[in-house]
Amino acid sequence: MAQDSVDFSSHYQFWMQKLSVWEHASTLETQQDTCLHLPRFQEFLRQMYEVLKELNLSTIIERFPTIGQLLAKTCWNPFILAFDESQKILIWCLCCLINKEPQNSEESKLNSWTRGLLSQILSAFRFDTKEVDLFIQSLGYTPEDYCPGLLKNMVLSLVSELRENHLNGFNTQRRMVPEKIRFLSRICIPLVTLPDIEPLVEALLTYHGHETQEVLWPEFFDAVNEAFLLKKISLPTSAVVCLWLRHLPSLEKATLHLFEKLISSERNFLRRIEYFLKDSLLPEAACHPAIFRIVDEMFRYVLLETDGAPEVLAAIQVFTQCFVEALEKKNKQLKFTLKTYFPYASPSLVMVLLQHPKEIPQELWLQTLKHISEMLREIVEDQTHRSYGGPFECWFLFIHFGGWADIAAEQLVMSETESSEALLWLLAFSYSPRDGSLQRAQTMVELKAVLIHLKKLFRSPTLSAKDLQAVAAESPDRDPRPALCQQLSRRLLLNFLLWAPGGHAIAWEVITLVAPTDEITHEIIGFLDQTLYRWDHLCEEAPRSRKLARELLAELHASSTSQLKVAWIP
Repeated sequence: MAQDSVDFSSHYQFWMQKLSVWEHASTLETQQDTCLHLPRFQEFLRQMYEVLKELNLSTIIERFPTIGQLLAKTCWNPFILAFDESQKILIWCLCCLINKEPQNSEESKLNSWTRGLLSQILSAFRFDTKEVDLFIQSLGYTPEDYCPGLLKNMVLSLVSELRENHLNGFNTQRRMVPEKIRFLSRICIPLVTLPDIEPLVEALLTYHGHETQEVLWPEFFDAVNEAFLLKKISLPTSAVVCLWLRHLPSLEKATLHLFEKLISSERNFLRRIEYFLKDSLLPEAACHPAIFRIVDEMFRYVLLETDGAPEVLAAIQVFTQCFVEALEKKNKQLKFTLKTYFPYASPSLVMVLLQHPKEIPQELWLQTLKHISEMLREIVEDQTHRSYGGPFECWFLFIHFGGWADIAAEQLVMSETESSEALLWLLAFSYSPRDGSLQRAQTMVELKAVLIHLKKLFRSPTLSAKDLQAVAAESPDRDPRPALCQQLSRRLLLNFLLWAPGGHAIAWEVITLVAPTDEITHEIIGFLDQTLYRWDHLCEEAPRSRKLARELLAELHASSTSQLKVAWIP
């Protein structure tokens, strides 16, 4: 708080001088200067309130003897009052100057003066006052033309003019000059959150002229994007796409805003991830390849920075699923080639991965998985396919469609298949793409031994938790397997518990044995949540397995919550 007070004092004189300039000049340059400084001034007002609320009235007057002048100049500036939350913050500041029990006539006068300013603010934007005159004049109208519905009519007129401008093309006699369009965008900066201005904001965003350079102000894009992200403005998807295509920083900020939401959301909850993704409009906007490529590159960066964190993998998978759904709705026939979305990938591999398992009969899943495995293996292990980017690019493409890896693990446990070699390779590659051929082959040998053991137990009339614990490589009687083999063994074991007739009775006991750490518990929670999410999308009819997965997930969530509460007890 002490630092805030110091910063506030250092900025106080600067803004006092600015307000004096803005008050005594009404030129176009002054108005433009006001609009450009509004975000910073609002932050100053917020900082002012944080300082004032900690002080009593006498201390405020002693430390800031011109505070009344500053607040009065602010109250009479319509641009400030129209911008975002400035009006609300200004009211907070004025309330700090009111003494509920005035001790003398001076304090009573100050109370009366402050209440007058509050009344001025609260009535400032009634349509029968003059506060919008500056805005009217800046658009080329006179105050005499003003009437209660003028603002709305003016906006509709400007929107119509912009649209005609777009249709007229090179017909220069009827075109709105770029300078006026640029000026309009600048005037709109402090007004983007006003509902009556939304049609004009949309028209500016979707305007496409023939200028070689962007005509709209960068600060206009920033203000609109900020308002959209904070839900202060409602825009159609087409306008949002235009915003992000025309202003790369806005797209990057929107993606980072999404990442912040995903990080702060509940871990291992794909439904919530899907909600945040669709609410962001990014999957729908990504139907344009330029937007998809940028968002995908940002996901790639986060994936590398987190060393392939499961939460990031899940987010990429859900993003891709939402993107494909949006793509199918927009284009029954693709407007852009798949190469424009995945330029480093084999087109034939992309085509196979894009097939949703729901669209393929279940009896053909094994055949599809084998085909995917063979194509990936050929690209990864054959040196002649370097044009497709090598192992990492293949893996990065595959994890977009990670549901196929989950189906592969499920099919390995459930099916008597001759394709187990191909499915084991696919599983090993999806979990550790950096491994070389020899290391991956050793992982496959370990997993095959686990699978053979599970197949024997699958037909057994009686099962014991100790037998299944040994499958997960947690037995104290043998050397522990590598971490990757343990993780993949747990994945096969969990699928076994959900599908084996005898697995339901001992499932909870087995999980308590194979999950000695919080990290493994979170891993199992993620598996169960992801499995239920996948079954819902595939309309999988497995009532017993679904019921068990839900019960186990609820138990693990309850167990994690209770442990967290105990940890906080001093």
